[in-house]
Amino acid sequence: MLNLSDDQVLALAPDDSSRKSGKDLANPAKWVSKGVNELALWGECQGSGSKPYQTQVDTINMAFKCSCPSRKFPCKHSLGLMLLYARQPGTFTDNTPPAWVSEWLSKRAVKEEKKTAPDKAPDAEAQAKRQQARIRKVQDGIEELTQWLKDIVRNGIIDLPEKDYSFFDNISKRMIDAQAPGLSNMVKELSEAGFYQEGWQSPFLEKLARLYLTIQGFKRLDLLPSALQQDIRTLIGFPVSQDELKEQTGITDSWLILGKQSTEEDRLISERYWLYGQRSSRPALVLQFYMRNQGLPPLTLLPGATINAELVFYPSASPLRALIKQYTTVPAATPFKGHSNWEELMNAQTAISEVLPVYNEQVYTIDHLSPVWHQSQWWLQDKQEMLMPVKKDFADIWKLLAIGGGQPLPMAVVGKGMEYQPIGVWINEEYNLL
Repeated sequence: MLNLSDDQVLALAPDDSSRKSGKDLANPAKWVSKGVNELALWGECQGSGSKPYQTQVDTINMAFKCSCPSRKFPCKHSLGLMLLYARQPGTFTDNTPPAWVSEWLSKRAVKEEKKTAPDKAPDAEAQAKRQQARIRKVQDGIEELTQWLKDIVRNGIIDLPEKDYSFFDNISKRMIDAQAPGLSNMVKELSEAGFYQEGWQSPFLEKLARLYLTIQGFKRLDLLPSALQQDIRTLIGFPVSQDELKEQTGITDSWLILGKQSTEEDRLISERYWLYGQRSSRPALVLQFYMRNQGLPPLTLLPGATINAELVFYPSASPLRALIKQYTTVPAATPFKGHSNWEELMNAQTAISEVLPVYNEQVYTIDHLSPVWHQSQWWLQDKQEMLMPVKKDFADIWKLLAIGGGQPLPMAVVGKGMEYQPIGVWINEEYNLL
C-alpha cells in the first residue's frame, strides 16, 4: 500500500482553495464508503445532492477521477480522500474495489496500451520545409531582438525602472510572432527583474547576458558542439520529439521526487518536478505544461515519494530535463546522498557552466546546512561556516526552522549562482518536504 503524508498530498493541490477544502473533507463523517488496495484508493463523499460523489485515485500512476463537477485535478474530494488515508489508513478496511473503480482502472490500462502503439510515420519532406520556414522567421526575429538589446546597453539601464510595460511586452510578442517562444519568455524574465528592489541591476544584467549569449549562439550554431547546439535550439523554443525520445533506452533507477514547483500565467500551468536518482546520483527535471480546466495534467507525481522509473534525458551538453517512459510508485527508504558543502556544489556548478554557459536553475542535495539570520536576510550555512543567501521570496523559512529547530540538516535546494531555495530536508534518513 502507498504511504502518504499530509505534506505530500497538499503539494498536489492545484490552488489554495482546493487545499483548504481538501482539509475540510478529511473527515470520516463525510464519506459514505471508502477503500484501498495495491492499485487504487476510492470513496464516496456525500455532497449536497442525493447521490454521493464517487472519488477514485490511481495510486500507481497518481491519476484522479471524481463525479463532482469540478474541473480541477485533483479536486477537493480527491485531496480529502488522500488526506484521510494519510491520517487514518486503518479505517480503509474495504479492499475489493466496486465496479466503477475497476472499470476506470481497466479503461486507463487500455489507454496506456494505445499510447505505446506505433504512430504513422510523418512526411519527412514536409517537415523539413516547415522547419526551414521557421528558422527564417526566427532569424528575422533575432535581428530585431539584437538591436533592441544593443539599444539598452547604449542607453544604459538606469532609466529602465521608469519604462512603460509595453517596452518589454512589444518585443516579447514579436518573439512569439517569430516562432521563438523561448526568447519571448527570456524577455519576460527581464521585465520581472524587480526594478524597485535594491540591487536589481546585477540579476538584470545576468539575465541580459544570458539572453545575448543565446541569440549569439544561434547565429553561430554550426560552430558549436552538437549537444550545445541542442541546448541553444531548446532555449530558442524549438521542440524535441518526445516520440523519438521514448524510443531511446533510458536510465532505470529509484528516483526520489524532491519537490514540485508550479506557476500559472494566462491559465497556462507550468509544473517542474525535481528528481534525484538513488543509485545513479543524477538529478533530473520533469517539466510539463497544460491549460487550466482543459483536461488532466499529462503526468502527476507525488512529491516526497520514490518511483522506480526509466528516464530518458533530453539531449544537452549537461542533461537535466528528462522524460519518464514508465514508472511505479514504491515504498522505499530515502537516505541522503549529495555534496558535503557549498564548495563542492560550486565546483559542480562550474563544471556545468564550462559546457553549458546558459544553464538554468538546477537541483542539488547538500549536507549539514542550517538557516542563519545575518545582515537582514536568511542564509544557509554549511559545516565550514560558508554562507549562501536564501532566495528573498522563499516563503517557507519558518517551516524549515520548525522542522529542524535551526539545527544542521541534509537539504535539497534549487537555484544557481549565489541564491538558492530549500525544497526539502532529511531527518533520520527520512525525506521531508518544505
